[in-house]
Amino acid sequence: MEKKTTGSVLFNGILKENPVLVLILGTCPTLATTSTVNGAVGMGLAALVVLVCSNVFISLLRRIIPEAMRIPCYIVIIAGFVTIVKLLVQAFFPDLYSTLGVYLDLITVNCIILGRAEMFANQNPVVASALDGIGMGIGFTLALGAMSTVREVFGAASFAGIAIPFLEPYKIEFLTKAPGGLLVYGLLIALIHVITKGKAPKKTSFSCASCPNAGTCRTGSCAEKGAES
Repeated sequence: MEKKTTGSVLFNGILKENPVLVLILGTCPTLATTSTVNGAVGMGLAALVVLVCSNVFISLLRRIIPEAMRIPCYIVIIAGFVTIVKLLVQAFFPDLYSTLGVYLDLITVNCIILGRAEMFANQNPVVASALDGIGMGIGFTLALGAMSTVREVFGAASFAGIAIPFLEPYKIEFLTKAPGGLLVYGLLIALIHVITKGKAPKKTSFSCASCPNAGTCRTGSCAEKGAES
């Protein structure tokens, strides 16, 4: 792979194809774990580790996994790495484990991780797949970190659990609730839209062409979109 392509694979997930703010994936953990910075960054890093490991493993096995069984195989592989990460977090970071709760387990079915397995790791060599996992994981973590910073600082007058006394009289508790999370999420998406001038990448590794349901889509829109990508 060329050096330019390598850089593109690594940095695409940070801004141009940010999984949360551009591709609008993984909204469940995004909204659920961003009320505190510690929880958001912990979730982002856990997902990053699973992304890299599962991408590498799936890329190594891409010629061996039967086509008809690829999705179940991906889920088993991802679930294995999620279990390892969960046990490590539980052992060494019990407070973070309590904060994230069931959302650690739900990394298994996170559409970002499954999507990268299907759309990228299944079609690319190990190094590229590892870089893709790192880039997407960093982009996911940065998005969660930015969102949680706004929500915790202005909603709870604290940062990473450290109180900010001068903001206490002005805190907007609404931001720590689910509707506040949606508001901040929408504002960040709009900000990224402005920064990127609303130009979606012409070619994105997320496309309907590789969707397992593309061939049976009633409207045929999957096939059409895949061709356009």
